Amino acid sequence: MIEVRMKNKKRIIIGFMIIAFLMILLCLRTAWIQVVKADDYSETATNQQMSDIPLEAERGSIFDRNGQQMAVSATCYSMWVRPAQITENYDNEEKYTELCQKLAVILDAKAADLRKELKQDSTLVCIARYLDKSQRDKIADLEIPGVELSEGTRRYYPMKTSAAKLLGSVTDDGVGRTGIESEFDKYLSGVSGRWIKATDLNGDTLSYGKQTLHQAKNGYNVHLTVDEVLQHYAEEAAEKGMKDTKASRVMILVMNPKNGDVLAMAATPSFDPNNATAPLSSSDKKAYDKMTDKEQSEYLSQMWSNPLVSNLYEPGSTFKLLTTSAALEEGVTTPGARYYDSGSINVDGTVLHCWNLAGHGAQSLTEAVGNSCNPVQVELALKMGKKKYYNYLEMFGITDTTGIDLPAETSALIKDESGLTNVDLATMAYGQGIAVTPIQLLTAINAIGNDGVMMKPRIVSKLTNSEGKTVRNYPTEKVRKVISSKTADEMRSIMEYVVEKGGGGAAGVPGYRVGGKTGTADKVVNGVYTKDTYSSFVGMAPMDDPRISMLVVVDSPKGNQYGSSTAAPIANTFLTKALTYLEVSPRYTSEEEKALGSSIVYVPKVKGMTYSQAVQELKKAGLKYTVSPKIKKDTTFKIVDQYPAAGSKVTKGDTIYLYRK
Repeated sequence: MIEVRMKNKKRIIIGFMIIAFLMILLCLRTAWIQVVKADDYSETATNQQMSDIPLEAERGSIFDRNGQQMAVSATCYSMWVRPAQITENYDNEEKYTELCQKLAVILDAKAADLRKELKQDSTLVCIARYLDKSQRDKIADLEIPGVELSEGTRRYYPMKTSAAKLLGSVTDDGVGRTGIESEFDKYLSGVSGRWIKATDLNGDTLSYGKQTLHQAKNGYNVHLTVDEVLQHYAEEAAEKGMKDTKASRVMILVMNPKNGDVLAMAATPSFDPNNATAPLSSSDKKAYDKMTDKEQSEYLSQMWSNPLVSNLYEPGSTFKLLTTSAALEEGVTTPGARYYDSGSINVDGTVLHCWNLAGHGAQSLTEAVGNSCNPVQVELALKMGKKKYYNYLEMFGITDTTGIDLPAETSALIKDESGLTNVDLATMAYGQGIAVTPIQLLTAINAIGNDGVMMKPRIVSKLTNSEGKTVRNYPTEKVRKVISSKTADEMRSIMEYVVEKGGGGAAGVPGYRVGGKTGTADKVVNGVYTKDTYSSFVGMAPMDDPRISMLVVVDSPKGNQYGSSTAAPIANTFLTKALTYLEVSPRYTSEEEKALGSSIVYVPKVKGMTYSQAVQELKKAGLKYTVSPKIKKDTTFKIVDQYPAAGSKVTKGDTIYLYRK
C-alpha cells in the first residue's frame, strides 16, 4: 500500500514537472511573440488587415492654341495581387494552374510568367497595367481572393506621329520622357493619392473597419501656341518634300514673327508616341531588334530628339539676311548701293568664290542678295569689322540659346572672336564656318518681320486646372530692339525681291507677297565637309504685314541640292494652304491674273445655304471645302459663315472654309 502511494507521488511529481516545463515554454514563446517579434507580427497583421491601394492622379492634357487635344489621359485599370492570399486560397496545385491559365487568356500573357509573378515574396504586387474595361470586368467576374483592381490612366496621342518630336512621350510609369511631356512634367503629372482601408481575409472591405482616402490631385493642362491645322500642313509638306528630294530628313519650323509664337514644328522621320520604343517602318524594326542595348538606346535618343532645337547646322546663304541687316543698320551700305562681282574675292591671300564662278557683274545690294552673291557679303562683313559683326551676332541671339521651353536646346557653334581671322569673318558672312539651330535662326530673322524687335520664342501660352481655370500664363516676351524699323522695312523689301525676281521664286504663292532667302551649305560630319548639303529656305508672308514665318531645312537631298529647288518648293506647298487658313486675302496683280487665266474663280455665296447646297455650289466652281467644327459624316445643317467671303478671287482647287453651329 505504501509502495503504491510512493509510485503515485512520483507520477504526480513527474507530471507536475512536465506541466511546469511546458508552461515555461509557453511563457517563453508568448514573450517571444509579444516582446521580441511584436513589431514583425504587428506589421504582418496590419498588412493582412489593411489594404493600401495607390490612386493615380490623372495626367493633364496637352492642347493646341484652339483647344484641340494633342495628348490626353484615357481611363485604364491595373491588377494588384496579394501572393499570400492567392496561395492560401489556391493551395491545390490543379486549382493554382487553372487560375494562371484563366488569367493568362485575359491578360494575353504566358501562364508560366504569371505563375512567377503570383509566387513573389511580397505583400502586394502589380501584375498588369493599362487594362481596358473589358479585361477589368473579366478579372472581377472571377472573384479571386487576393486580387484588387485599381483605376488609372494611360497616355494617348490622337494625332499619332504628328508633332511627336515636339510633344514627346511618357514612360510606362507615366513620367515625361521627352518634349513637352518632359519639360512640363511637374505640372502635367499631378500628385497621386492613396486609399487605405480595413479588409477581411479575402480583401473585402470591412463594414466596421477604418478607411482613409487621400484624393489624387490631377495634373494641370498645358496649352500650346501650336496650331493643329498648321502642324498638319507642315507635316504634309515635309512628307512630300522627303519624297520629292529623297532627303534623309526634312525639318519645318513655323512661327508668328510678331509675338514669337511657335505655330508648327515638323521633322521627318517621326515616331508614334503611343508606342514610343518601336520604330515606324518594318525594316527599321528588324534592324533595331538586332542592335545591342547601347545601340538601341542611341537609336531611340536620336528618334526622340527634336532637331529644330537640338541639332546644329551651317545655315548657308539664309544667314546673309543677318549680315545684310547689320550692314544696313551700321550705315556701311544701302539697298541701292552698287557692287561688282567678278566671281571671287581675295581675302588676305585666300581666294573665296561665289557659287556663280562667272560672277554676277554690276549689281545693287538688293540684287546681290537676290543673286545670293558671296563676295558682296564678304565686303559688308569686312567693312563692319569683327567686333561690330560679333556685336550683331549677340544682338540677334546667335551667341546664346533662345530659352524656348523645350528640353535639350543647343548653343550655336561659333569661333572665338579673339582668334578670328578675316577669312573666318568672310566665310561666316555667307553662313559657313558657323553652326546654329533652326530655332535660333528663325527667331533672329523674325526681328525683320517685327520692325526690328526680337521676341523670345513661345511654345506654351498657359496652364489650366481640371476645371479649365487658368493657373498660370506665359506672356510673350520682348528680348530687345535689334535693328531700326527703317532697316527692317528695307530688309522686308529685299526679301520680297528675292522671291519675286531672285533665287527664291519657287516659294512664291500667286496673290500673296512672300519674301525669303534660300541657302545651301555643305554638311559637316565628324568635323569634315562632305558632298551632302543642308538646303534651306527662310521666309515670311505677307511682307507688308507678316503674319507667319517659316524655315525649311532639307538634310542631304539627292540630285539637285540647291535650296531654291529643294526647300523653296516645300515652303510653297505649306504657304499655299497656310495663308488661306489664316484668312489672308489674296491680291492678284494683273500679271498674275493673266498668267493664271481661267484658273482664277470668284467664290460663290454659300452662307445661309444648307450643307448639301453649299457643297454643290463649290463643286461647280471647282473649289474644295472643309467644315468647322469637323463632321464625321454628311448631315443636314446650315452654313453660318464662310471664308474667303463671297466674291473673293481665288484659284481653282483652293479650299473654302465653311462654318456651322
